[in-house]
Amino acid sequence: MIAALKGFTQQLVPANGIKINAVTGGAGPPVLLLHGWPETWWEWHKVMPPLAERFSVVAIDLRGAGFSDCPQGGYDKATMARDAHDVMIALGHDRYAVCGHDIGGMVALPQAAIFRDAVTHLAVLDVPLPGWSEWEATIARLWHFGFHANRDLPERLIHGREYDYIAAFMAERFHDHSTFDPAVIEIYAKAMALPGRTRGGMEWYRTLAADHAAALEYRKRPLEIPALGLGGDQRFGDRMVPMLEEFARNVTGGSIELCSHYVADERPDEVAACLISFLTTN
Repeated sequence: MIAALKGFTQQLVPANGIKINAVTGGAGPPVLLLHGWPETWWEWHKVMPPLAERFSVVAIDLRGAGFSDCPQGGYDKATMARDAHDVMIALGHDRYAVCGHDIGGMVALPQAAIFRDAVTHLAVLDVPLPGWSEWEATIARLWHFGFHANRDLPERLIHGREYDYIAAFMAERFHDHSTFDPAVIEIYAKAMALPGRTRGGMEWYRTLAADHAAALEYRKRPLEIPALGLGGDQRFGDRMVPMLEEFARNVTGGSIELCSHYVADERPDEVAACLISFLTTN
C-alpha cells in the first residue's frame, strides 16, 4: 500500500542534489511539515486536512526515509535542512513556516537558523534538540540513541522485523493506546523495508555529535521569528518552551494533556489547532 491522502498530491522534487518526496495540498501561506523516526510524511495525515483549509501544506519524506532518496551521506541536520529548503523553493515558496517533530524538529531548527530570510515561523514538537544545555544528560537516558548510532548492527537486527520493531518502539511512546493504529505502523514498516531506508534512518542518529556542535553556534544568534515549543505532557512537553528559549527570543507553547511522544498520532486535533493558532496570531 502506498499512503495517499485525498486532496493532496505526491511528487519527487529535485533538491540539494537528490530527490525528495513531497506531498502538497491546500492554499494560503505555506507551511512545511517534517516527520520523525520511524515515520514518514504520513505522520501528519490527520493534521494536514485542517491545515490545508488555511495554508499551502507541504509534507516531505526526509532524506533516507519513505520515497525520498537515501544517499550514502548528508545526514547531518544542516544538510537535511538544505534539502527541505530547496524543496520549498522548487515549489515556489520563498517564505514559509516550518514545523518538525522528533528528528524533523532537529532539522527544523537549523533550517530556521540558516535560512533566516525564508523561514517565518518555527514549530518544534516533542524532541530534545542538539545544542540544548541538557542535551547530553537527556540523550544518555534514551537507549535508542546509542543503539541506532551503532554502525551496521541495527540494520542487521531490524531487517525482516521492521513491523515488530516499530510497533514495540512506538507503543512504548504512546500514552493513549486507543489511538495506536496497527495499519499506520504497517505503512511505516513497509517504508522502512525499502532498500536503504533502515540505514537512512540510523544515519540520522550517527551525525548527532556533529549536529550538537553545530547547534551550539546557532545559540549565539537567537532567532527573532515566532517559535512554538509543543510536546506531550508525558514526554517533553514541559521542557519544550525553556529548551527553545535557548535558541529563540519569542517562544510560546507548552504541553498537550494525556499525550506522550507521538503527538500528531495521539492528539492530531490539538496539534492542528495549536499550529493554526500559532501561525495565524503571530
